[in-house]
Amino acid sequence: MAERIVKMPGPDHPISIERIPARVVVRAAGQVIGSSQRALRLREATYPAVVYMPRPDMDMTLLERTEHKSYCPYKGEASYFSIPLSGGTNAAWSYETPYPSVAEIEGHIAFYADRVEIDEVQDIEE
Repeated sequence: MAERIVKMPGPDHPISIERIPARVVVRAAGQVIGSSQRALRLREATYPAVVYMPRPDMDMTLLERTEHKSYCPYKGEASYFSIPLSGGTNAAWSYETPYPSVAEIEGHIAFYADRVEIDEVQDIEE
């Protein structure tokens, strides 16, 4: 297998990761598949921002690992998951061993925003 090129984020290709201050709820076919107050938002260059949910806050029984893989020279190799509940093939992905510059996304799952509903909800304190 050919050696893969590894690139570092910088001014020409910035990547930032921030904690989302609200609760993030992910639904597929109307069913909650994850809810977290520890979600992250990754912004990369000119791409739309992506929400990354911690795996412990997901119902992983509703996701099914696929054989699909992809590679990003800034983040590493991504593994994919389908959501049988909604028929969403390769609807989610995870960098299980991300490069050090994006280490915060390890243990998180991201979703294509057009294949699930992602809502940020302010919790109401009583």
